[in-house]
Amino acid sequence: MLFKDQVDFVMQHIKKNKLRVFMTVLAATMGCAFLIVLASIGFGLQASMEEEILSSESVTKIEVRGGDAQFSAEEIAEIEAVENVQTVLKTTSMDAAVQSFFEDRDTFTALRLTDFSDYATIAEPLSEGTYPKSENEIVVGYHFGQTLLNEADRKLIEEKSKEAEAEGTYYDGKEEGYKGSLIGKEIELALSTNEHPDKLSERMTYTIVGVMPKPAYEWAIENNIFMMDEQREALENVYKQVVDNSETADFQLFYERFDIYAKSLEYVKPILEELRGKGYSEYSVTEQLDDLNVFFLVLKAGLVFVGTIAVLIASIGIFNTMTMAVTERTREIGVLKAIGASPKLIQRLFLMESIFIGVIGTVIAIVISYLVSFASNLLLPIVLEAATGEENFGNIQFSAIPWQLVVIAATISIGVAMISGLRPARKATKIEVMQALRQEL
Repeated sequence: MLFKDQVDFVMQHIKKNKLRVFMTVLAATMGCAFLIVLASIGFGLQASMEEEILSSESVTKIEVRGGDAQFSAEEIAEIEAVENVQTVLKTTSMDAAVQSFFEDRDTFTALRLTDFSDYATIAEPLSEGTYPKSENEIVVGYHFGQTLLNEADRKLIEEKSKEAEAEGTYYDGKEEGYKGSLIGKEIELALSTNEHPDKLSERMTYTIVGVMPKPAYEWAIENNIFMMDEQREALENVYKQVVDNSETADFQLFYERFDIYAKSLEYVKPILEELRGKGYSEYSVTEQLDDLNVFFLVLKAGLVFVGTIAVLIASIGIFNTMTMAVTERTREIGVLKAIGASPKLIQRLFLMESIFIGVIGTVIAIVISYLVSFASNLLLPIVLEAATGEENFGNIQFSAIPWQLVVIAATISIGVAMISGLRPARKATKIEVMQALRQEL
């Protein structure tokens, strides 16, 4: 029998039992679609988290800290000598309370000292202004103006916070603060100890020449002040005004950190291993992504396993359908054997029917799954924003269906369909010719 004749034979019997075959295909479709949609949640959340991490961090960046607060000259030279490094950026933070004053407004912030010539080569473009060119010029964080408050602002924030708390929400104070441009404005800085924030040093005047880019995280408030590394000695002298000599004897005011930027992503792990072997404390977002991938691999495997159970339940319908098909066609099987059909041919005919059910169900399930995925990503953020009052759900991808998931689901669904039809197909090959021909129509 030619393959075309075999297909015609199968289709002829499927048409005779349209309703039964339709219900079986529907069960297979529901099982496969459930598997894909369920597993797509893991893929979608993983894609969202990876995108959020990578949008806020450079994948080639490695943070290095030493055993002490500051690096020795030998350690600095050793870090800078690491191969395949594009830029080594030193950032110094100050362990002191910093209060900024502008007109009738003030805010508490943190100081960062850096080499802007290196910083400009690896950082995102400033949202406004330029980098400092002289020691009395500074760059402020994106939300610095928002955190500059006067007494009227503080009262408004307190009132709005109470109203939001009564409604079960939270007010972030973004409507208050200084709203004008800070470029070219002079501010005054005063230092104090963390233990005695009210005891301020003399004020130092700086000019704002730039504003940092907006943080990738919506919840992040960036109001740090960045200034040239050459200001370190001046800051130390001013800080000594507010502490006793006994307090500064063993006190470490500055803490250094090196950010190493590899030439490309492929060099990140070799650099990490080299630094780790030399005893440095290091961190890279790639390690966070590795841990994230392991977690989501386990999660996706669990979701696929649960979805496979639904496919197995649907296979019961395929098994019943094929068993009934063999019973109803006993006489036809006898005729086929009588005219010389081999057991393999008979088995193949019934397997083709079960595979047909699996393939049709899988194709329809894939189409439905993509529609459900699209609708979920479109509608769920709207529903959650309406329910919670938050506006951050639009950045979350709730469902994603990569081609790998489609291949896995199709393989499981069609494979289960084939296995479900195997036993009835084998049963068909064991029917005796004479017994089948004696069966009454």
